[in-house]
Amino acid sequence: MAFEELKASISLILDEIAKRPEDRHVLQEQLREKIAELDKLGLPVPEDIRRFEDELEQDDADDLFDNMPI
Repeated sequence: MAFEELKASISLILDEIAKRPEDRHVLQEQLREKIAELDKLGLPVPEDIRRFEDELEQDDADDLFDNMPI
């Protein structure tokens, strides 16, 4: 898959995450797969996409502690 096709796929996934935040975990996995494809092909991962993925990871880590008693 060409770089532009992968970027378009990633863009669609990001749109879906915005539209369906309840499905974020499934869509996040799809995002990881597309980023892995870019890495595997030796293509650069746009910084904004990498940063967004990092933010999603951080949100997941924060969610782990949402139900902890104080």
